Amino acid sequence: MNKLDEKIKRIFPEESVYKSEEKYRVFSGYSLPSFVKDWILRKFTDEDGNIDVDALKLFLDTHIAHKGSKIKGDLINDFREVTLLARIEVEPDIRQGILRFSIPDIGIKFNEGRIPPHIARKYPELKGGEVWGVVKLVYIPPDKVQPGAIEIVDYKPFKPYEIDIEYFRERRKEFTLEEWVDLLIRSMEYNPEGFQSLSQKLLFLARLLVFVEPNLNMIELAPKGTGKSYTFNNLSKYGWVISGGVVSRAKLLYDVARSTPGIITRYDFVVLDEIESIKFTDVGELRGALKNYLESGYFSIGNYRGVSSAGIMLLGNIPLSKDRKPVNKKYFANLPTFFQDSALLDRFHGFIEGWKLPRMREDLKLKGYALNVEYFSEVLHSLRTIPDFSRVVSSLLDIPKNADTRDTKAILKICTAYLKLLFPHVRDEEDIDKKDFETYCLKPAIKMRKIIKEQISLMDSEFNSTLPEIKVK
Repeated sequence: MNKLDEKIKRIFPEESVYKSEEKYRVFSGYSLPSFVKDWILRKFTDEDGNIDVDALKLFLDTHIAHKGSKIKGDLINDFREVTLLARIEVEPDIRQGILRFSIPDIGIKFNEGRIPPHIARKYPELKGGEVWGVVKLVYIPPDKVQPGAIEIVDYKPFKPYEIDIEYFRERRKEFTLEEWVDLLIRSMEYNPEGFQSLSQKLLFLARLLVFVEPNLNMIELAPKGTGKSYTFNNLSKYGWVISGGVVSRAKLLYDVARSTPGIITRYDFVVLDEIESIKFTDVGELRGALKNYLESGYFSIGNYRGVSSAGIMLLGNIPLSKDRKPVNKKYFANLPTFFQDSALLDRFHGFIEGWKLPRMREDLKLKGYALNVEYFSEVLHSLRTIPDFSRVVSSLLDIPKNADTRDTKAILKICTAYLKLLFPHVRDEEDIDKKDFETYCLKPAIKMRKIIKEQISLMDSEFNSTLPEIKVK
């Protein structure tokens, strides 16, 4: 262990875990996100870091949904209860007036899974969408009224940590900025020593901005192999990733036929991954509703008015030259037709230059202590609702009276998100050095917004690339 390993283990004794590629091999054959793997590893690791491999494998075989398991057959043939930690997909069945569920990893389909009304009333998260939880399943044989089905008879949300966010904020004071940046990168499951500079590390951390700031909308374009999808698929159960396929108004915002709110109302952020390959339906209505939502956090579909704090993240690929610079100076040229709309793109707050980040290499694989991903994800989720940070940002900045409102809002939101990530211990403006605030929060925010403005001006001559001169007081 190096000094940072020792420090992380000492300051976060219950929340840290030693990570290495060797430890994760025990999960071979199981499709599990990191926030589940880390919880299981900690459950079967003693104080000296030794893993009880046999007990862990028994737990996986008995209680983790995985392809090739015989759980479905056991339920039907043995009539016994089965308790699983699983990814559950829930869908309302309007014709039958019931909620159905599927567990794809063990082959339970929507027409085979049923949620009793008293369970649905007790657990609101089981009314639609995808959730991780501990479920108790039983098989109900067919009768004269309805066909046989597998039912959820008990449910517990997968939330193993009760977060004391003040404890986390206080512990930040024990680290230098450079140490803290490295801890965050480790907690994203990367080795910080594989990055070339502090500025590259800070750009990498920009992927976490939508995790901590409500209604923050970002775009990242990068070549393949830079880990765009990994961050959003593995670090939090509070995000939803759409990779390719079709996106409709009903799926994203509100389903009129089923009277069901869309996925944007159930998560902290929604990621549109491989954006070039996504097809959009109801284009005119969806684009109009999305413009309103990106601007205000509200949307209207028919007589329904929805609200959410979820941010939207666009992830896409971009062709590069031999010197790893974009071939086309118009970065948005490869976006689908749906997003070839300057007014829509102007509602995105910032742009991440993903081509400046390293491709995945062996020296980026983590071997050392980091925050347990499940704990880390709960911390990021909790930081979203703390009002201290936006108040501090507003008090530190001098904003011109004639500043464009949309530009000002974008810079303030990105600035606030960086403050939450890098300086979570800050409660008042006196708690942070103004030079640090300008360097690590304000300047990156201005740069990210500047790229959006420059790119839109290349698309539409009605837009200019000028930004208000927002400065530290």
